[in-house]
Amino acid sequence: MKHWIPDLRSLPEQMILSSVALVLLTAAAVGWPAILLISEQLDHQAWAQVEQGSLAAQSLYEASQSELQSLSILTAQRPTLRELLTEGEYTALSAYLRTLQEGSGLDLVLVCGEDQALAQAGLAIPGELCAEESADGFYTAPAQTLPRLWILAAHAIDGEFGGPAGSVIVGRALNDQFAAQMKAQTGLEHWLLLSGQPLATSLPLRRDVPHPVAGAASRQTFDLDGHPYYAAVFSLSAAGLQAEISLDVSGIAVTQRRLVRTLASMILVVAVIASVLGIYLARRIGRPLSRLAEAAGVMSKGGLDQPVDVEPDVREVALVAHALEGARSDLKRTLAELQREKTWTDHLLEAIVEGIVTLDRQGRITFFSHGAERITGWGREDAMGRVCDEVFRPLETDAPFSKLMPAPGRREKVSVAWNDGRQSVLAVTGARLLPSEGGADRVALVFRDVSEEEAVHRLLGQFLANVAHEFRTPLSAVAASVELMLDQAPELTTAELEELLMSLHLGVLGLQTLIDNLLESASIEAGHFRVYPRPSNLGDIISDAIRTIEPLLSKHHQRLVVELPTDMPVVRADPRRTVQVLVNLLSNASRYGPDDAEIEVSAVASGQTVRVRVADSGPGVLPEHRQDLFRRFTHPGMENDKARVGAGLGLSVVKAVVEAQGGAVGVDDRPNGGALFWFTLPRVRER
Repeated sequence: MKHWIPDLRSLPEQMILSSVALVLLTAAAVGWPAILLISEQLDHQAWAQVEQGSLAAQSLYEASQSELQSLSILTAQRPTLRELLTEGEYTALSAYLRTLQEGSGLDLVLVCGEDQALAQAGLAIPGELCAEESADGFYTAPAQTLPRLWILAAHAIDGEFGGPAGSVIVGRALNDQFAAQMKAQTGLEHWLLLSGQPLATSLPLRRDVPHPVAGAASRQTFDLDGHPYYAAVFSLSAAGLQAEISLDVSGIAVTQRRLVRTLASMILVVAVIASVLGIYLARRIGRPLSRLAEAAGVMSKGGLDQPVDVEPDVREVALVAHALEGARSDLKRTLAELQREKTWTDHLLEAIVEGIVTLDRQGRITFFSHGAERITGWGREDAMGRVCDEVFRPLETDAPFSKLMPAPGRREKVSVAWNDGRQSVLAVTGARLLPSEGGADRVALVFRDVSEEEAVHRLLGQFLANVAHEFRTPLSAVAASVELMLDQAPELTTAELEELLMSLHLGVLGLQTLIDNLLESASIEAGHFRVYPRPSNLGDIISDAIRTIEPLLSKHHQRLVVELPTDMPVVRADPRRTVQVLVNLLSNASRYGPDDAEIEVSAVASGQTVRVRVADSGPGVLPEHRQDLFRRFTHPGMENDKARVGAGLGLSVVKAVVEAQGGAVGVDDRPNGGALFWFTLPRVRER
C-alpha cells in the first residue's frame, strides 16, 4: 500500500495542509472565543432588531395620528356631511358616516354638536367623548369597557355662515387586532400597556405577563412559556400609556448549542474538511448566491409574495439575503399602501358630487365619475371612449362643446342639452394634466350643475324689481297726497282731507308691512329669527290685526266677518308675531279678492290646538302652485286686476312664525270658491 506523500509545491495540497493547520489552530485557539463573540453578536443583533422595531412602531403611531388628522379634515370638509348636519338629517348622516367608515378602514367616525353625539359609525366608544375639551391623540375609555384604548383625531365642521356647526372625530381602536397589525408591520410581538397592565397584545390570551410601570427602563426581558423575550418599551402618552415591542430570542440559545456541536464535529473531521475546503467553499458560497439571483429574478417579474427563503452560513451572503428579503417586504408594503391610496382616491372621486371628466388629445372621454353620471344622465360605459361633443351639446350656439371648454384654471358657464330632454347650466373648470407614461390623458374638466343658482339669480333680480315697485307705488301715493295737502290744504273739504289722510295711512301701512316682511325674512335667512311664545288671548290678537288691516279693507269696500267661539281659548303664542301673520293673510285676502266681497276670519278649537282660518272670495290657489306657495320669492299664480306683483315674502314669514311657535300652516279650497288659509296655535293647558 502506497502512502500519500504531500507535494509541498502543489497549490491544492498546500491549501489542504494550510487549511488543516489553520482549522486545527483556529478550532483550538479561537473556537470558544468565537462562540462567545458570535453569541454577543447575535445578542446585539437581537437588541438592534428590537430597537429598530421600536423606532418603526413609533413611526407607525405618528403616521397613524397624522393619517387620522388628515382623514378628520377631509371628513369635516365634505359638503354632503355639512349639508346633512345643517339640515338635521341624522339618520342619513349615520348612513353616510358608515360609508365613510367602511371606505377609510376607520373604527370610529363620530359627529358631535353642542357637546353631544349626533351620529356615529363603527365601534361604539364609551364616555362623553363629545364633551371632552380635546379629542386629539390617545384616549383611554372606562375600565369596564372594551376596547379601552383609542387613537383619535378631531376637526371642526364649518357652519353655513362661517361659524362651527359641530365637529367630527375619527379614531382607531388600540385592541388585539391593532396589535396584530403592528406585529405584521414590524415583524415583532406588540403589547399595549396602561400603568404596566397589558390591555392589548399580538399574542392571543396572554395578558398575565408582568410589565414595568410608566417611567421604567426602556429595555427589559421576560420568559413566556419557556421562551425568553427581549423587549423595548416606549411611552405613548403622559397618562401611563405605553407600547412594548418584544422578540423571541430562544433561537439564539439554539444557535449557540449548534455552534458548539459544529466546532466539535469540525475538529473531528478537520482533515476531510480541509482536503475538500476549496470545493466546499465554492459550493457553500455559490449555491446561496445562485438562489439569491433566482429570488431577485422572481422579484423583478413582480413576484413579491414569495419570501426570499435563503439561509446561508456565510455571514456576508446572509446579510445580502436579509437585505433582499427586507427590500421585498418594504416593496410589497409600499405597493400595498399605494394600492390602498389609489383605492381611497378612487372612492373619494366617486363620492364627489361634482362631475369629473378627463379627455385625451382627440377629445375622447377617458374617465367619467359618478357625479358626471348623475349630472349628465349618461352611464359610464356609454360615455367612455366617446367624443365629448356627443355627450355635451351646447345650447344657444352652434359651436361644439370642445370649442367652449375653458382654459386651464379658468371657469366658464355653458348651457347644454342632454339626451333625456333636460337642459342644464354647467359651471366648468378646466385643468391640464401632465402626460402620464404611455398615457393619452390631456385635459381634466370639473363641472357642476348651477341651473338652480342661475334660477335663483334671476329670481333675485325679479325680487329686487318687485321690491322697488312695492316701495315706489305707496311712496308715490304718499308723495302725491302730501303735495296736494301742501298746495291746496285751505281749499280742501273735510271729506277730501279724510280721503287724502286715508291714502297716506294706506301707503304707510303697505310700507310698514313690506319692511316688516323684509326684516323678518332677513332674520330668518341669517339664523337670528326668534319668537317668544307666552299665554295669550286669541281674541285680542285677532282684534289688533283687524285694526291694522281695516283701512285697507275700507278702501276696497270689503267686509270682514269674524266667527269666534264664545269660550275663547288661551293660546301659547308670540302676540306681535301672530298679529303679523294675520295681517299678511288678511292683506293677501284683500289683494286677491274682489271689491265689495266678504273676508271671513274664524277660529276653531280642536284637542290641544286652535285652528285660525282666513277665507277669501278670490280665484283660489291652483294645485300645482301649492307645493311652493310658502317659499320665499314665490307667488300664488293668481291673476286679477287688483293683485299686485308683491315681494313674495309674506307667506314665507307666515310659515316661519307659525312653525316656530309649534304650529302648522296650509291652504285649502273654499267650497264656494276662493282660498282658505289656516294655521294652528297650541292651546294652554287648563289647570
